[in-house]
Amino acid sequence: MIKGDPVASPPTTAPQGKVGRFRWFICGLLFYAATVNYMDRVVMGILKATISRDLHWTDNDYGTVTAVFQFGYALMLPLAGRAIDWLGIRIGYPLAVLVWGLSSIGHAFAGNLFQFSIARLGLGVGEAANFPAAIKTVADWFPRKERALATGIFNSGTNVGALIAPLIVPIVVTRFGWHAGFVVTGCFSLSWIVAWLLFYQEPEKNPRVSKTELTFIRSDADEESPVKMPYLQLLRKRSAWAFLVGKFCTDPVWWFYLFWIPGFLQTKYHIDLLNIGPPLVAIYLAADAGSIGGGWLSSELLKRGWELTRARKTAMLVFALSVLAIVFVPFAAGNLWLTVTLIGIAAGSHQGWSANLFTVASDCFPRKTIGSVVGLGGMGGAVAGILASKAIGKWLTFSHEAYAPLFFIAGSMYLLALLVIHILLPRFRQETF
Repeated sequence: MIKGDPVASPPTTAPQGKVGRFRWFICGLLFYAATVNYMDRVVMGILKATISRDLHWTDNDYGTVTAVFQFGYALMLPLAGRAIDWLGIRIGYPLAVLVWGLSSIGHAFAGNLFQFSIARLGLGVGEAANFPAAIKTVADWFPRKERALATGIFNSGTNVGALIAPLIVPIVVTRFGWHAGFVVTGCFSLSWIVAWLLFYQEPEKNPRVSKTELTFIRSDADEESPVKMPYLQLLRKRSAWAFLVGKFCTDPVWWFYLFWIPGFLQTKYHIDLLNIGPPLVAIYLAADAGSIGGGWLSSELLKRGWELTRARKTAMLVFALSVLAIVFVPFAAGNLWLTVTLIGIAAGSHQGWSANLFTVASDCFPRKTIGSVVGLGGMGGAVAGILASKAIGKWLTFSHEAYAPLFFIAGSMYLLALLVIHILLPRFRQETF
Protein backbone atom coordinates (compact mmCIF):
# COMPACT_ATOMS: atom_id res chain seq x y z
CA MET A 1 0.00 0.00 0.00
CA ILE A 2 1.08 3.56 -0.56
CA LYS A 3 1.66 5.97 2.30
CA GLY A 4 -1.52 7.51 3.55
CA ASP A 5 -3.76 4.80 2.12
CA PRO A 6 -6.94 4.95 4.22
CA VAL A 7 -7.87 1.28 4.01
CA ALA A 8 -8.27 0.85 7.77
CA SER A 9 -10.87 3.59 8.15
CA PRO A 10 -11.88 5.23 4.86
CA PRO A 11 -12.96 8.85 5.30
CA THR A 12 -16.55 9.83 4.77
CA THR A 13 -15.86 13.50 4.16
CA ALA A 14 -13.00 15.71 3.04
CA PRO A 15 -11.95 18.93 4.76
CA GLN A 16 -13.13 22.12 3.07
CA GLY A 17 -10.73 23.12 0.31
CA LYS A 18 -8.98 19.76 0.32
CA VAL A 19 -9.60 16.81 -1.96
CA GLY A 20 -10.67 13.62 -0.18
CA ARG A 21 -8.85 10.34 -0.66
CA PHE A 22 -11.52 7.65 -0.89
CA ARG A 23 -10.66 7.11 -4.55
CA TRP A 24 -7.34 5.67 -3.32
CA PHE A 25 -9.23 3.22 -1.11
CA ILE A 26 -11.02 2.03 -4.28
CA CYS A 27 -7.59 1.75 -5.90
CA GLY A 28 -6.64 -0.43 -2.92
CA LEU A 29 -9.55 -2.76 -3.68
CA LEU A 30 -8.34 -2.99 -7.29
CA PHE A 31 -4.88 -3.80 -5.93
CA TYR A 32 -6.44 -6.56 -3.80
CA ALA A 33 -8.28 -7.97 -6.84
CA ALA A 34 -5.13 -7.98 -8.94
CA THR A 35 -3.25 -9.70 -6.10
CA VAL A 36 -5.69 -12.59 -5.71
CA ASN A 37 -6.07 -12.80 -9.49
CA TYR A 38 -2.39 -13.50 -9.91
CA MET A 39 -2.19 -15.82 -6.94
CA ASP A 40 -4.67 -18.05 -8.77
CA ARG A 41 -2.85 -17.60 -12.05
CA VAL A 42 0.74 -18.39 -10.99
CA VAL A 43 0.07 -21.53 -8.95
CA MET A 44 0.33 -23.59 -12.11
CA GLY A 45 3.80 -22.27 -12.93
CA ILE A 46 5.04 -22.86 -9.37
CA LEU A 47 3.77 -26.43 -9.40
CA LYS A 48 4.79 -27.21 -12.99
CA ALA A 49 7.58 -29.61 -12.02
CA THR A 50 5.53 -31.28 -9.25
CA ILE A 51 2.39 -31.81 -11.34
CA SER A 52 4.35 -32.80 -14.46
CA ARG A 53 6.18 -35.45 -12.48
CA ASP A 54 2.98 -36.69 -10.83
CA LEU A 55 0.92 -36.78 -14.04
CA HIS A 56 3.80 -37.58 -16.45
CA TRP A 57 3.49 -34.40 -18.54
CA THR A 58 5.98 -33.20 -21.16
CA ASP A 59 6.72 -29.52 -21.84
CA ASN A 60 4.35 -29.83 -24.78
CA ASP A 61 1.56 -31.07 -22.46
CA TYR A 62 2.18 -28.17 -20.11
CA GLY A 63 2.14 -25.79 -23.07
CA THR A 64 -1.28 -27.19 -24.02
CA VAL A 65 -2.70 -26.53 -20.55
CA THR A 66 -1.42 -22.94 -20.48
CA ALA A 67 -2.73 -22.41 -24.02
CA VAL A 68 -6.21 -23.56 -22.91
CA PHE A 69 -6.17 -20.96 -20.14
CA GLN A 70 -5.24 -18.30 -22.67
CA PHE A 71 -7.91 -19.54 -25.07
CA GLY A 72 -10.58 -19.00 -22.40
CA TYR A 73 -9.02 -15.65 -21.60
CA ALA A 74 -8.97 -14.58 -25.26
CA LEU A 75 -12.48 -15.88 -25.93
CA MET A 76 -14.02 -13.95 -23.05
CA LEU A 77 -12.03 -10.70 -23.08
CA PRO A 78 -14.15 -8.85 -25.66
CA LEU A 79 -17.30 -10.32 -24.14
CA ALA A 80 -16.14 -9.56 -20.60
CA GLY A 81 -15.36 -5.96 -21.47
CA ARG A 82 -18.80 -5.58 -23.04
CA ALA A 83 -20.44 -7.28 -20.03
CA ILE A 84 -18.68 -4.92 -17.62
CA ASP A 85 -19.88 -1.94 -19.67
CA TRP A 86 -23.42 -3.39 -19.59
CA LEU A 87 -23.72 -4.79 -16.04
CA GLY A 88 -21.71 -2.07 -14.40
CA ILE A 89 -18.65 -2.44 -12.22
CA ARG A 90 -20.39 -3.13 -8.92
CA ILE A 91 -22.13 -6.31 -10.14
CA GLY A 92 -20.05 -7.44 -13.12
CA TYR A 93 -16.70 -7.43 -11.35
CA PRO A 94 -17.60 -9.72 -8.40
CA LEU A 95 -19.40 -12.13 -10.75
CA ALA A 96 -16.15 -12.55 -12.66
CA VAL A 97 -14.18 -13.11 -9.44
CA LEU A 98 -16.70 -15.76 -8.37
CA VAL A 99 -16.12 -17.65 -11.64
CA TRP A 100 -12.34 -17.57 -11.42
CA GLY A 101 -12.25 -18.35 -7.68
CA LEU A 102 -14.40 -21.45 -8.07
CA SER A 103 -12.41 -22.51 -11.15
CA SER A 104 -9.18 -22.20 -9.20
CA ILE A 105 -10.56 -24.49 -6.50
CA GLY A 106 -11.68 -26.85 -9.27
CA HIS A 107 -8.04 -27.60 -10.13
CA ALA A 108 -7.84 -29.56 -6.88
CA PHE A 109 -10.27 -32.13 -8.31
CA ALA A 110 -8.43 -32.57 -11.65
CA GLY A 111 -6.49 -35.77 -12.21
CA ASN A 112 -5.51 -35.71 -15.88
CA LEU A 113 -4.69 -33.37 -18.75
CA PHE A 114 -8.30 -33.00 -19.90
CA GLN A 115 -9.65 -32.19 -16.43
CA PHE A 116 -6.87 -29.67 -15.84
CA SER A 117 -7.68 -28.07 -19.17
CA ILE A 118 -11.34 -27.65 -18.17
CA ALA A 119 -10.33 -25.98 -14.89
CA ARG A 120 -7.84 -23.73 -16.69
CA LEU A 121 -10.50 -22.81 -19.24
CA GLY A 122 -12.84 -21.68 -16.45
CA LEU A 123 -10.03 -19.71 -14.81
CA GLY A 124 -9.29 -17.92 -18.07
CA VAL A 125 -12.97 -17.13 -18.66
CA GLY A 126 -13.34 -15.57 -15.21
CA GLU A 127 -10.03 -13.73 -15.11
CA ALA A 128 -10.71 -12.11 -18.47
CA ALA A 129 -12.89 -9.48 -16.76
CA ASN A 130 -10.28 -8.31 -14.26
CA PHE A 131 -8.39 -5.75 -16.32
CA PRO A 132 -11.36 -4.37 -18.29
CA ALA A 133 -13.18 -3.84 -14.98
CA ALA A 134 -10.16 -2.37 -13.22
CA ILE A 135 -9.28 0.05 -16.03
CA LYS A 136 -12.90 1.15 -16.25
CA THR A 137 -12.94 1.70 -12.48
CA VAL A 138 -9.83 3.86 -12.70
CA ALA A 139 -11.46 5.93 -15.45
CA ASP A 140 -14.58 6.33 -13.27
CA TRP A 141 -12.70 7.28 -10.11
CA PHE A 142 -9.65 9.29 -11.24
CA PRO A 143 -9.03 12.38 -13.37
CA ARG A 144 -6.73 11.84 -16.33
CA LYS A 145 -3.61 13.20 -14.60
CA GLU A 146 -3.83 10.51 -11.87
CA ARG A 147 -4.83 7.53 -14.00
CA ALA A 148 -1.35 6.25 -14.86
CA LEU A 149 -0.33 6.30 -11.19
CA ALA A 150 -3.57 4.59 -10.10
CA THR A 151 -3.11 2.01 -12.87
CA GLY A 152 0.48 1.41 -11.80
CA ILE A 153 -0.56 0.93 -8.19
CA PHE A 154 -3.37 -1.55 -8.84
CA ASN A 155 -1.31 -3.31 -11.50
CA SER A 156 1.46 -3.79 -8.93
CA GLY A 157 -0.96 -6.15 -7.18
CA THR A 158 -0.28 -8.65 -9.95
CA ASN A 159 3.31 -8.79 -8.80
CA VAL A 160 2.37 -8.97 -5.13
CA GLY A 161 0.14 -11.94 -5.95
CA ALA A 162 2.96 -13.53 -7.91
CA LEU A 163 5.23 -12.80 -4.93
CA ILE A 164 2.95 -14.15 -2.18
CA ALA A 165 2.06 -17.35 -4.00
CA PRO A 166 5.59 -18.86 -4.08
CA LEU A 167 5.90 -18.16 -0.35
CA ILE A 168 2.57 -19.71 0.67
CA VAL A 169 1.93 -22.44 -1.91
CA PRO A 170 5.10 -24.56 -1.36
CA ILE A 171 4.43 -24.69 2.39
CA VAL A 172 0.81 -25.71 1.84
CA VAL A 173 1.73 -28.23 -0.85
CA THR A 174 4.52 -29.81 1.21
CA ARG A 175 2.07 -30.39 4.05
CA PHE A 176 -1.17 -31.20 2.24
CA GLY A 177 -0.29 -32.00 -1.40
CA TRP A 178 -0.49 -29.97 -4.60
CA HIS A 179 -4.31 -30.06 -4.66
CA ALA A 180 -4.46 -27.86 -1.55
CA GLY A 181 -2.46 -25.09 -3.23
CA PHE A 182 -5.33 -24.38 -5.62
CA VAL A 183 -7.94 -24.42 -2.84
CA VAL A 184 -6.08 -21.89 -0.71
CA THR A 185 -5.58 -19.36 -3.48
CA GLY A 186 -9.15 -19.77 -4.72
CA CYS A 187 -10.48 -18.95 -1.26
CA PHE A 188 -8.45 -15.73 -1.20
CA SER A 189 -10.24 -14.67 -4.38
CA LEU A 190 -13.66 -15.39 -2.92
CA SER A 191 -12.83 -13.20 0.10
CA TRP A 192 -12.41 -10.17 -2.20
CA ILE A 193 -16.07 -10.34 -3.23
CA VAL A 194 -17.19 -9.55 0.33
CA ALA A 195 -14.95 -6.46 0.57
CA TRP A 196 -16.09 -5.17 -2.82
CA LEU A 197 -19.80 -5.49 -2.11
CA LEU A 198 -19.36 -3.79 1.27
CA PHE A 199 -17.55 -0.70 -0.01
CA TYR A 200 -18.12 -0.18 -3.72
CA GLN A 201 -20.68 2.19 -5.21
CA GLU A 202 -20.29 4.68 -8.06
CA PRO A 203 -18.64 7.96 -7.00
CA GLU A 204 -21.90 9.93 -7.30
CA LYS A 205 -23.74 7.43 -5.08
CA ASN A 206 -21.00 6.60 -2.58
CA PRO A 207 -21.56 8.28 0.83
CA ARG A 208 -17.83 8.11 1.56
CA VAL A 209 -17.00 10.47 -1.32
CA SER A 210 -17.10 14.17 -0.44
CA LYS A 211 -18.43 16.79 -2.84
CA THR A 212 -14.91 18.21 -3.14
CA GLU A 213 -13.46 14.85 -4.11
CA LEU A 214 -16.29 14.16 -6.56
CA THR A 215 -15.66 17.52 -8.25
CA PHE A 216 -11.97 16.63 -8.52
CA ILE A 217 -12.74 13.16 -9.93
CA ARG A 218 -14.99 14.70 -12.59
CA SER A 219 -12.69 17.66 -13.29
CA ASP A 220 -11.89 16.46 -16.82
CA ALA A 221 -14.80 14.05 -17.30
CA ASP A 222 -15.32 12.78 -20.82
CA GLU A 223 -18.51 13.37 -22.71
CA GLU A 224 -20.47 10.14 -22.45
CA SER A 225 -21.26 8.31 -25.65
CA PRO A 226 -25.05 7.95 -25.95
CA VAL A 227 -24.79 4.31 -27.09
CA LYS A 228 -22.24 1.53 -26.74
CA MET A 229 -19.97 1.25 -29.73
CA PRO A 230 -19.98 -1.94 -31.86
CA TYR A 231 -16.55 -3.56 -32.02
CA LEU A 232 -16.38 -2.93 -35.77
CA GLN A 233 -16.77 0.77 -35.08
CA LEU A 234 -14.08 0.66 -32.39
CA LEU A 235 -11.76 -1.08 -34.84
CA ARG A 236 -12.07 1.86 -37.22
CA LYS A 237 -10.11 3.90 -34.69
CA ARG A 238 -6.33 3.96 -34.92
CA SER A 239 -6.15 4.26 -31.11
CA ALA A 240 -7.84 0.87 -30.74
CA TRP A 241 -5.34 -0.72 -33.12
CA ALA A 242 -2.43 0.91 -31.30
CA PHE A 243 -3.59 -0.56 -27.99
CA LEU A 244 -4.31 -3.96 -29.56
CA VAL A 245 -0.88 -4.15 -31.23
CA GLY A 246 0.84 -3.15 -27.99
CA LYS A 247 -0.91 -5.95 -26.13
CA PHE A 248 -0.40 -8.50 -28.94
CA CYS A 249 3.36 -7.91 -29.01
CA THR A 250 4.12 -7.74 -25.29
CA ASP A 251 1.51 -9.74 -23.34
CA PRO A 252 3.03 -13.10 -24.43
CA VAL A 253 6.32 -12.01 -22.86
CA TRP A 254 4.61 -11.62 -19.50
CA TRP A 255 2.91 -15.02 -19.92
CA PHE A 256 6.37 -16.44 -20.60
CA TYR A 257 7.70 -15.01 -17.33
CA LEU A 258 4.67 -16.17 -15.42
CA PHE A 259 4.30 -19.74 -16.68
CA TRP A 260 7.81 -20.74 -17.77
CA ILE A 261 10.39 -18.91 -15.64
CA PRO A 262 9.73 -20.97 -12.46
CA GLY A 263 10.36 -24.16 -14.44
CA PHE A 264 13.43 -22.61 -16.07
CA LEU A 265 14.95 -21.81 -12.66
CA GLN A 266 14.11 -25.24 -11.28
CA THR A 267 15.61 -27.00 -14.32
CA LYS A 268 18.72 -24.89 -14.85
CA TYR A 269 19.62 -24.34 -11.20
CA HIS A 270 18.14 -27.51 -9.66
CA ILE A 271 15.96 -25.61 -7.19
CA ASP A 272 13.34 -27.64 -5.38
CA LEU A 273 9.81 -26.48 -4.58
CA LEU A 274 10.61 -25.20 -1.08
CA ASN A 275 13.53 -23.11 -2.37
CA ILE A 276 11.91 -21.60 -5.47
CA GLY A 277 10.27 -18.89 -3.36
CA PRO A 278 13.17 -16.42 -2.79
CA PRO A 279 14.19 -16.10 -6.47
CA LEU A 280 10.57 -15.61 -7.56
CA VAL A 281 9.97 -13.14 -4.73
CA ALA A 282 12.97 -11.10 -5.90
CA ILE A 283 11.71 -11.11 -9.51
CA TYR A 284 8.22 -9.99 -8.58
CA LEU A 285 9.42 -7.36 -6.11
CA ALA A 286 11.29 -5.85 -9.05
CA ALA A 287 8.14 -6.15 -11.16
CA ASP A 288 6.14 -4.44 -8.40
CA ALA A 289 8.57 -1.52 -8.31
CA GLY A 290 8.42 -1.27 -12.09
CA SER A 291 4.62 -1.14 -12.11
CA ILE A 292 4.42 1.73 -9.63
CA GLY A 293 7.45 3.44 -11.14
CA GLY A 294 5.97 3.25 -14.62
CA GLY A 295 2.79 4.97 -13.54
CA TRP A 296 4.72 7.51 -11.48
CA LEU A 297 7.09 8.41 -14.33
CA SER A 298 4.53 9.56 -16.88
CA SER A 299 2.35 11.17 -14.17
CA GLU A 300 5.36 13.11 -12.92
CA LEU A 301 6.22 14.25 -16.45
CA LEU A 302 2.64 15.47 -16.87
CA LYS A 303 2.85 17.39 -13.60
CA ARG A 304 6.02 19.06 -14.90
CA GLY A 305 4.08 20.34 -17.87
CA TRP A 306 4.94 17.74 -20.50
CA GLU A 307 2.38 17.22 -23.24
CA LEU A 308 0.38 13.96 -22.83
CA THR A 309 1.75 12.12 -25.87
CA ARG A 310 5.35 13.04 -25.10
CA ALA A 311 5.04 11.99 -21.45
CA ARG A 312 3.44 8.61 -22.21
CA LYS A 313 5.77 7.69 -25.09
CA THR A 314 8.89 8.77 -23.22
CA ALA A 315 7.95 6.51 -20.32
CA MET A 316 7.22 3.63 -22.72
CA LEU A 317 10.58 4.12 -24.47
CA VAL A 318 12.45 4.01 -21.15
CA PHE A 319 10.91 0.64 -20.30
CA ALA A 320 11.22 -0.74 -23.85
CA LEU A 321 14.97 -0.18 -23.57
CA SER A 322 15.44 -1.46 -20.02
CA VAL A 323 13.56 -4.70 -20.78
CA LEU A 324 16.50 -5.66 -23.01
CA ALA A 325 18.20 -6.95 -19.85
CA ILE A 326 16.45 -10.28 -20.48
CA VAL A 327 18.59 -10.84 -23.60
CA PHE A 328 21.67 -11.30 -21.39
CA VAL A 329 20.24 -14.13 -19.26
CA PRO A 330 21.94 -16.88 -21.34
CA PHE A 331 25.31 -15.27 -20.57
CA ALA A 332 24.68 -15.52 -16.81
CA ALA A 333 24.56 -19.34 -16.82
CA GLY A 334 25.69 -20.75 -13.51
CA ASN A 335 25.02 -17.57 -11.52
CA LEU A 336 21.53 -17.82 -10.08
CA TRP A 337 21.26 -14.35 -8.59
CA LEU A 338 22.66 -12.58 -11.65
CA THR A 339 20.02 -14.45 -13.67
CA VAL A 340 17.34 -13.43 -11.18
CA THR A 341 18.51 -9.79 -11.34
CA LEU A 342 18.30 -9.67 -15.14
CA ILE A 343 14.87 -11.32 -15.19
CA GLY A 344 13.72 -8.95 -12.43
CA ILE A 345 14.80 -5.88 -14.42
CA ALA A 346 12.94 -7.20 -17.46
CA ALA A 347 9.81 -8.06 -15.44
CA GLY A 348 9.82 -4.62 -13.80
CA SER A 349 10.26 -2.99 -17.18
CA HIS A 350 7.32 -4.94 -18.58
CA GLN A 351 5.10 -3.74 -15.76
CA GLY A 352 6.25 -0.14 -16.18
CA TRP A 353 5.48 -0.42 -19.89
CA SER A 354 2.11 -2.03 -19.16
CA ALA A 355 1.03 0.71 -16.73
CA ASN A 356 1.49 3.26 -19.51
CA LEU A 357 0.06 1.08 -22.27
CA PHE A 358 -3.18 0.66 -20.32
CA THR A 359 -3.62 4.44 -20.15
CA VAL A 360 -3.88 4.56 -23.95
CA ALA A 361 -7.43 3.23 -23.53
CA SER A 362 -8.45 5.85 -20.96
CA ASP A 363 -6.51 8.66 -22.68
CA CYS A 364 -8.12 8.05 -26.06
CA PHE A 365 -11.63 6.70 -25.44
CA PRO A 366 -14.76 7.84 -23.56
CA ARG A 367 -15.27 6.16 -20.19
CA LYS A 368 -18.33 4.25 -21.41
CA THR A 369 -16.28 2.32 -23.99
CA ILE A 370 -13.11 1.66 -22.00
CA GLY A 371 -14.12 -1.84 -20.84
CA SER A 372 -14.73 -2.86 -24.44
CA VAL A 373 -11.46 -1.35 -25.67
CA VAL A 374 -9.40 -3.02 -22.94
CA GLY A 375 -11.19 -6.32 -23.60
CA LEU A 376 -10.42 -6.06 -27.30
CA GLY A 377 -6.74 -5.36 -26.68
CA GLY A 378 -6.51 -8.07 -24.05
CA MET A 379 -7.98 -10.55 -26.51
CA GLY A 380 -5.18 -9.69 -28.92
CA GLY A 381 -2.62 -10.30 -26.17
CA ALA A 382 -4.25 -13.59 -25.18
CA VAL A 383 -4.40 -14.85 -28.78
CA ALA A 384 -0.70 -14.11 -29.09
CA GLY A 385 -0.21 -15.90 -25.78
CA ILE A 386 -1.95 -19.03 -27.09
CA LEU A 387 0.35 -19.12 -30.09
CA ALA A 388 3.39 -18.43 -27.92
CA SER A 389 2.53 -21.13 -25.35
CA LYS A 390 2.21 -23.86 -27.95
CA ALA A 391 5.32 -22.67 -29.76
CA ILE A 392 7.36 -22.50 -26.53
CA GLY A 393 6.25 -25.98 -25.47
CA LYS A 394 7.11 -27.49 -28.83
CA TRP A 395 10.43 -25.60 -29.05
CA LEU A 396 11.60 -26.63 -25.55
CA THR A 397 10.64 -30.26 -26.19
CA PHE A 398 12.43 -30.23 -29.57
CA SER A 399 15.53 -28.30 -28.42
CA HIS A 400 15.88 -30.00 -25.04
CA GLU A 401 15.11 -26.76 -23.22
CA ALA A 402 17.21 -24.21 -25.12
CA TYR A 403 15.89 -20.92 -23.72
CA ALA A 404 18.30 -18.42 -25.35
CA PRO A 405 16.19 -17.70 -28.49
CA LEU A 406 13.14 -17.18 -26.28
CA PHE A 407 14.94 -14.56 -24.18
CA PHE A 408 16.07 -12.72 -27.32
CA ILE A 409 12.53 -12.58 -28.72
CA ALA A 410 11.16 -11.47 -25.33
CA GLY A 411 13.58 -8.55 -25.16
CA SER A 412 12.95 -7.28 -28.68
CA MET A 413 9.16 -7.09 -28.70
CA TYR A 414 8.74 -3.80 -26.81
CA LEU A 415 10.72 -1.61 -29.19
CA LEU A 416 8.83 -3.19 -32.09
CA ALA A 417 5.50 -2.51 -30.36
CA LEU A 418 6.41 1.10 -29.59
CA LEU A 419 7.42 1.71 -33.19
CA VAL A 420 4.07 0.41 -34.46
CA ILE A 421 2.17 2.43 -31.82
CA HIS A 422 4.03 5.59 -32.83
CA ILE A 423 3.22 5.03 -36.51
CA LEU A 424 -0.45 4.35 -35.80
CA LEU A 425 -0.86 7.03 -33.16
CA PRO A 426 1.49 10.01 -33.53
CA ARG A 427 -0.57 11.89 -30.91
CA PHE A 428 -2.82 10.66 -28.09
CA ARG A 429 -6.16 12.40 -28.26
CA GLN A 430 -9.74 11.63 -27.27
CA GLU A 431 -11.62 9.74 -29.98
CA THR A 432 -15.03 11.00 -31.08
CA PHE A 433 -17.91 8.84 -32.30
